[in-house]
Amino acid sequence: MAGLSVDEKYALISRNLQEVLGEDKIKAVLKERDLKVYWGTATTGKPHIAYFVPMSKLADFLKAGCEVTILFADLHAYLDNMKAPWSLLEKRCEYYQRVIKAMLKSIGVPLEKLKFVKGTDYELSREYTLDVYRLSSMVTEHDAKKAGAEVVKQVDHPLLSGMLYPGLQALDEEYLKCDAQFGGVDQRKIFTFAEKYLPKLGYAQRAHLMNPMVPGLAGAKMSSSDDSSKIDLLDSAAQVKKKLKMAFCEPGNVTDNGVLAFVKHVLFNVKDNSELLIERKEEFGETKIYTNYEDIEKDFQSVALHPGDLKAAVIRDLNELMEPIRVEFESADNKKLVAEAYPVEKKKKGPPAPKNSASELPLSPNRLDIRVGKIVSVEKHPDADTLYVEKVDLGEETPRTVVSGLAGLVPMEDLQDSLRVFLCNLKPQKMRGIESQAMLLCASSSEPSIVEPLIPAEGSKIGDRVTFTGADNCQPDEQLNPKKKVWDKLQEDLAVDSLCKAMWKDCGMTTESGVVTCASLKTVPIK
Repeated sequence: MAGLSVDEKYALISRNLQEVLGEDKIKAVLKERDLKVYWGTATTGKPHIAYFVPMSKLADFLKAGCEVTILFADLHAYLDNMKAPWSLLEKRCEYYQRVIKAMLKSIGVPLEKLKFVKGTDYELSREYTLDVYRLSSMVTEHDAKKAGAEVVKQVDHPLLSGMLYPGLQALDEEYLKCDAQFGGVDQRKIFTFAEKYLPKLGYAQRAHLMNPMVPGLAGAKMSSSDDSSKIDLLDSAAQVKKKLKMAFCEPGNVTDNGVLAFVKHVLFNVKDNSELLIERKEEFGETKIYTNYEDIEKDFQSVALHPGDLKAAVIRDLNELMEPIRVEFESADNKKLVAEAYPVEKKKKGPPAPKNSASELPLSPNRLDIRVGKIVSVEKHPDADTLYVEKVDLGEETPRTVVSGLAGLVPMEDLQDSLRVFLCNLKPQKMRGIESQAMLLCASSSEPSIVEPLIPAEGSKIGDRVTFTGADNCQPDEQLNPKKKVWDKLQEDLAVDSLCKAMWKDCGMTTESGVVTCASLKTVPIK
């Protein structure tokens, strides 16, 4: 932007960053010329939506007049415990270049103002290699391990290559001739390593700009290697909706909240005059337009903004950002590249794993895909006096058919148009000729015979995921394997307590709006 003062440029460069090392250096450069910044990414797993965070920051740098270099760190990817095999380096680097350029275009960043560099273009040169040897003669094993602790994959018996990683990243600052390196705050130890050792090689100490780490969908750091914590850039609109609906977004929680963080660091950064439209049904309040992030956070913290409404807005806007990327990767050439860069390994048949092998998933109730659904119709089964046939809206494209053995126990009018709790990942099965696609969960007493359908907390909405507070945090199985008897084992510990609260052992069953209960039954099982 022409005509910006030094302070205005620095404000753009530093906004939304968690930390800046070398503020005085940056301002000194800005008084003389434009700042040269580099951002590097190791070409390992597929980039995910959290990459929009550094992309939006690159847009800030360009607005401040910075010269920006993007490094595709292919050699680093190999050195980091061989996250990218040598045979796949070239294809993965090409994939990263194409998908990141597509991301930048989707948020309106002009590519002609950026410089793109591949690590192996210069890191295999004679001069760079000699500097690696010179640096290796100065760095202790302790310093090398400490520098890479937050970035390099940690294993019991680390390879020497992983200890070279921080040194290479430090040298990149000199060979890319930058004034500042930009990265996540998880890179801080590598940045301070660079500040310590580059001057010992006779090179200038650089400044460092650090983004906060965006929480993943489960509340922890978003990771390319954890499918449950991330949304891939090529995920379909339906996959985005499903993953965000199940994302951790606790009412009032504004700290460990990946959905809010994405709004702050991406949706309110990628475009000038950004706004977030919250659309609500009339019974849940008025439609509202937010023009700044602070008001969103304030309303969410006070629970004036419901997680379901926030997620719906983010799903809409995120899919709008991702659609140009999806379209670009529909070409035959790009599909071929994805298949070559990330080949799907064929599973080798072998002896069955022992019953209690470490490879098995933990027996967590969060493996159950339990959701809030609205019973839109209920009628008696045509061929069974004890069964009802319900049509249930679970927030999917079409309602599911659910067959329940509640005739004679629960009046139909008590079910009609009510919000209830359904187990959705059991294998569908026919009950007297009609396929049941989910299970209505109920508290059940045998003596006397009383059944009460579970009730989601007030404020819960159709499609809200039901989870168990305190249990192992994981994504639900796509479909529970009947042979593994996961449901049978978990169901043994499902019950309502003395306060009518639904529990699994000591873990409460909850939606984003609160605790799941039943009407009156106490200390009886849930079936």
